[in-house]
Amino acid sequence: MGTQLVPACVPCPSPRASRALAFQAPHPSRSPLSHSDVTFVVGQEQQKVFAHRCVLACRCQAFQGMLGQGPAGSEDSPSSIPPQGPFILGNVQPEVFLAVIEFLYTNSVTLNSHIAAVTYGQADLQQHCLAFIEGLRTQGFHELSDVVLARVLRSDRLAVDELDLVQAVREWAHVSSAVLERPVPEVAALPVRELRLPLLAPSELVTLESHNQRDLLIPAESIAAAWRSHALRKGSGVPSRLCRPRRGTRPRDHHRHLDPHAK
Repeated sequence: MGTQLVPACVPCPSPRASRALAFQAPHPSRSPLSHSDVTFVVGQEQQKVFAHRCVLACRCQAFQGMLGQGPAGSEDSPSSIPPQGPFILGNVQPEVFLAVIEFLYTNSVTLNSHIAAVTYGQADLQQHCLAFIEGLRTQGFHELSDVVLARVLRSDRLAVDELDLVQAVREWAHVSSAVLERPVPEVAALPVRELRLPLLAPSELVTLESHNQRDLLIPAESIAAAWRSHALRKGSGVPSRLCRPRRGTRPRDHHRHLDPHAK
């Protein structure tokens, strides 16, 4: 959703206190929360979620814009719209929406693979999600879509070495291939583009090529580009992001040649 985290205008309540605010009516017949002033109707289940406009607007630009426009589909001006909504969010999963609301109130959240895919532009929440996804052998990792996995692999903040990421993507691709009944190279096309192969040492590339003959996970031209960066001692012809070490990248001797600022 592309927005940046807005510093809170009011202190975030403690997790214990904020749970007392409760973000949803436990039963449709229950009345809204005390002092809540906005209602969302979320998902195909039309689950009602009650919250406080000032908290959402101060914590998140996405909500700030939404609440300033009034309920979806209304042709009235914002000033003439009842501020309490309801705002209809039929395409959003209630589980995901409630997790984002929980994070905005408490700065903490319980994650799963569905929630990790949607962060409403919250930088801190994105970091929670990256930490969750870094559990590369978890079921949640294998359930990520190709689009979400590609987005994760673009991050410089992954505390994982590239060789481990290649293996994790290979395992993910084989699981996805079996589930979707599509070839491994096809299901992995997007994530594989984000693997930083020039970071691997020559001996690692040799092993990678050997493994790649079995499933053709990585296009031959990507491996060739990595070899070219070694031969020319620079990231020639390779996008600069693919030559950038991540937070968890183990140092290799050739990395100094990939640094455009190195002399």
